[in-house]
Amino acid sequence: MLKRLCAAAAACLAMASAASVANAAPRNDCQTQALRDLERLSPKGYAVYAAMPNKADFVRWITCDDVQLSLTTAVHESVHLLTHEKDGYPLIEGGVLRRPKELVRYYAPRGIAGRFEAGDMFVKTYLGRGAASSADDFTYLLDELNAYSHDLNSAVKLAPLHKGGGHAAHRDGLSALMAFVMRYVGVAQAQHPATWQGLQQPETKQVVQKLWTQAETVLASSCAFPTYGTKDKTYVGFLCNAGNAAPLASLLGRTPQCAKQCLPAGTAAVQ
Repeated sequence: MLKRLCAAAAACLAMASAASVANAAPRNDCQTQALRDLERLSPKGYAVYAAMPNKADFVRWITCDDVQLSLTTAVHESVHLLTHEKDGYPLIEGGVLRRPKELVRYYAPRGIAGRFEAGDMFVKTYLGRGAASSADDFTYLLDELNAYSHDLNSAVKLAPLHKGGGHAAHRDGLSALMAFVMRYVGVAQAQHPATWQGLQQPETKQVVQKLWTQAETVLASSCAFPTYGTKDKTYVGFLCNAGNAAPLASLLGRTPQCAKQCLPAGTAAVQ
């Protein structure tokens, strides 16, 4: 969990990377087998590894204490690096979406932080002022959404490697970022006409549509694993609120899917 959250800020990334390398140093014998397992169980995750110009940037995240978690973290972090290199979002099924840079000048995502629990680690990490680029630039919030989609997709495929007896919280990150994107769109529609107009530009709308649809598919695929979340129920409940979803529906051209199968029976939608 901490490694995932650290990924958003450059300084934290550097510290986490150093710690990861230090931890892996005594036991790096698992890395070769871990990559074989990734290729066998999660070909889409392995494709991220294969696309990396410097394979060491991927391998350094693989530790032997929890191979599944470290592999999904490696996928997540590598997607960020590929996004920077390609100036676009690499999709799970292949291809790259151009990053819509024109959105940089619009409403800063940190403005939605007050609409979520202030002490939540995802809120502080991705929406806190000065915490990460995603707090200032919606294109980086989309970068996080995409990275967490790849992350959770690999976690689902790597389920045979999951260490039993605990909650890995794989679903928390994607559900949180989906809630942040949904809220951002809603606030833009209600309060920031220039941003709302920018979001409706054809190319930008297509980026949001494709990244959101990808995230929906991955989130739904993870519901079969109840131990894959701790904070996810709050965020999925938010996504399932029709009022929260309505503005995004205008961009998608359809009602956003509600992964209600991830929620315990009787769980209410969250405003």
